Amino acid sequence: MASHYPYNMTIASLRKAYAEGDLTPARVLRDIRERAAEFESHNIWIHLLSESEIDEYLQRLQHMDPVEYPLWGIPFAIKDNIDLAGISTTAACEAFAYTPQKSAKVVDRLIAAGAVPVGKTNLDQFATGLNGTRSPWGACKNAFDPEYISGGSSSGSAVAVALGLACFSLGTDTAGSGRVPACFNNLIGLKPTRGLLSTDGLVPACRSLDCITIFAYDTNDADLVLSIAEAYDPGDAYSRSNPYHNQKRNYGVREGKLKFGVIPDNQLNFFGDRQYEQAYRATLERLELDGIELLEIDYEPFADAAKLLYEGPWVAERYLAIQPLIDTDPEAIFPVVRDIIAPGKTLTATALFQAQYRLNALKQNCDRQMAGLDALLTPTAGTCFTIRQMLEQPVLRNSQLGYYTNFMNLLDLSSIAVPTQITPGGLPFGITLVGSAFSDRALLSIANRIHNCFDLKSGASQFDSEPAPVAAVGVRDKIDIVVCGAHLQGLPLNWQLTERGATLVEKTKTEPVYRMYALAGGPPDRPGLILDEQHGAAIDVEVWSMPASQYGSFVEGIPAPLGIGKIRLANGSLTSGFICEPYAIADALEITQFQAWRSYLDR
Repeated sequence: MASHYPYNMTIASLRKAYAEGDLTPARVLRDIRERAAEFESHNIWIHLLSESEIDEYLQRLQHMDPVEYPLWGIPFAIKDNIDLAGISTTAACEAFAYTPQKSAKVVDRLIAAGAVPVGKTNLDQFATGLNGTRSPWGACKNAFDPEYISGGSSSGSAVAVALGLACFSLGTDTAGSGRVPACFNNLIGLKPTRGLLSTDGLVPACRSLDCITIFAYDTNDADLVLSIAEAYDPGDAYSRSNPYHNQKRNYGVREGKLKFGVIPDNQLNFFGDRQYEQAYRATLERLELDGIELLEIDYEPFADAAKLLYEGPWVAERYLAIQPLIDTDPEAIFPVVRDIIAPGKTLTATALFQAQYRLNALKQNCDRQMAGLDALLTPTAGTCFTIRQMLEQPVLRNSQLGYYTNFMNLLDLSSIAVPTQITPGGLPFGITLVGSAFSDRALLSIANRIHNCFDLKSGASQFDSEPAPVAAVGVRDKIDIVVCGAHLQGLPLNWQLTERGATLVEKTKTEPVYRMYALAGGPPDRPGLILDEQHGAAIDVEVWSMPASQYGSFVEGIPAPLGIGKIRLANGSLTSGFICEPYAIADALEITQFQAWRSYLDR
């Protein structure tokens, strides 16, 4: 390992040390500044806060109860395209620099929860790159081997955490910048749904696609930071409200069967890196041992969408973000960054609409393939280059780094990078889990389970990665419902399920504890189930899975005497389904002996 931490830097560990009096925030921040000097050659920082600059934050902690403030005294790093009040924001370009009077909304929320900023981190200039070498402050070096790239553009943010100079950090992600550095430095890299975190106070790369991201040691820390940072922001035109199923209470460790989409061998690309390829295959083998089903998908539409980011008109957004500077002083911009952004000036509206038409067609294909999967699983990156290799072919190799990442924001997907292996050469490798928009907590819960499958350290430290236990969770964006009568497949009311997007999960039986009656009224004819543990029978039923957003309207339409309760199924589970109020059986015909509504209809 590259760094021996003086103590465990996970949020839970540091808060425990504070509570027990073993450490103080002042001591931790002093140690960080001293250790930062040891890694000066890694080019992590653009501005490391001085003792006097940090003191104002430490003074604030004296008036805050550590119990009430979940990030009390927790040091964090900020990518230098995100504003911190009173500290210059450079986006890794001195000619662009300005000093903001207020912090970015996300930064404000973290500081309000007790977090202490350590400094502003190095990045690929204007967040244009996935490698970490495109900065006048020098190439940011990998935490495990300084000959290798750190990944970018959020290079310093990842390396700061990996080397124990922060408990977590903020990065950004337009093309993969919150995931590739996580992979190369053995970290969790959370790229939230677009708009879940406010981008107020962020220097845009592509404003319509940008996300602020989180680097952390484990999913518990990532979820905690997300829960504090997230909020709808009416001042951000791209902000979006978080639905119930994606709230913090739905985070835990995912249990049960899982289905992942994986890329066929003929569409994988490791660019000649045998160690990364072997690490990927070893990861899949371990996941299959954990009971995870792997199903091949067609990656071509995802790869085609990825090409649109840099080969299509979205480069114009990068040009707009720095237009005054590139128009008046182009020589102030890092050469390879200037060469990428400059063509955005001449792109046309017709090119944009043509690309949008193409993107929508690709998205339709991709969404269809992801339906029914718990996640799409990809390598986070196909290889990790040395800094020398990167500088030899900066455009080609940067494009190769984005092979598995560039499609994400264009297709409005959420994702999380999860470390899984250390190669024989000593470099970290990891996978990325991909889900639909607002599946962040579901992905975090799955990532929690996966991360625990692998024997890894925290970042580049000597400490084992051991996230604190959390509750088990299941799928929250869909609800299973048991039907036994007119809603069965092919019967008159089945449309009430199918038109709401429900899908058949299984045909099964109840426990032998129900009596069934043919109720008065209709059409259509309907049965009613009454619990009777002494004289009941096992009744044929179907289990359907319905989008949670449609469940309320379905239940609202159920007429008396029927309602929704918990049905005891043959496998011992309790699942929501149709029950009947006892008063209704007074004038109903008992048909328990048929043990199935279809058998009664076919009598």
